[in-house]
Amino acid sequence: MTELESFTVDLAREAARVSLPFFRSVFAQEDKGADGAFDPVTEADRAAEAAIRRLIAARYPDHGVIGEEYGEDRPEAEHVWVLDPIDGTRAFIAGLPSWTCLIALRHAGRPRIGAIAQPYLDEIFLGGPSGARLLKGGAETALRTRRCAGLDEALISTTDPELFTPVERAAWARVRAAARLARLGCDAYAYAMLAAGNIDLVAESGLKVWDWSALVPVIEAAGGQVTDWHGGAPNDGGQILAVGDAGLQEPALSSLRTAALAPAA
Repeated sequence: MTELESFTVDLAREAARVSLPFFRSVFAQEDKGADGAFDPVTEADRAAEAAIRRLIAARYPDHGVIGEEYGEDRPEAEHVWVLDPIDGTRAFIAGLPSWTCLIALRHAGRPRIGAIAQPYLDEIFLGGPSGARLLKGGAETALRTRRCAGLDEALISTTDPELFTPVERAAWARVRAAARLARLGCDAYAYAMLAAGNIDLVAESGLKVWDWSALVPVIEAAGGQVTDWHGGAPNDGGQILAVGDAGLQEPALSSLRTAALAPAA
């Protein structure tokens, strides 16, 4: 494990130390949504991100940070940490162990190291230059996506089809109709399961940079691919397709491209 990969694990463990006492307990929360859409944030989100930022500032004061809760600090730096202290806040509020802490290190604009951590299950899915691995209970297990011959054999996932626009929902429905099985409501934990070889495809939209940056190094180091709905690199459009077997990409994109956002000028 490289120094920066090891530090990423330290950050994930610090976030777990701070967030776990709140889980299935009593905590303050507020709704930051607009137009009637419920978008919760809790004191656990804010405390965990603050703890991560303190460690980064102490260890790598020249690094930048982009976080969901506290915004940007030197986002144009050579090394930038991208943080989502609790992805799946709705699951966290409901007491469901599918929420995760997402930590990515971006170098020269591209995510190079990523961690998808589930503190309650004591799991850290780590991806980077030294490969992909699951850290759990003091042990390390290599991560590898699985082969899947076609969409008709695929287990696919999205968080909630109701989060799609109508045209995106129609595109997802075509992918769903071709697949063997779909599971919903897993948030970023679905990407961890894809890297571990249990899920074959995840498609989502409306994601922010902190929602998708950490999953890219994990899935790519495990042998999978992550693109936008055009088949290009993930971007600010927030439409993400992750596949464990490269052979699934084009069959899925043939439907998803019909709802793909126009590339940024």
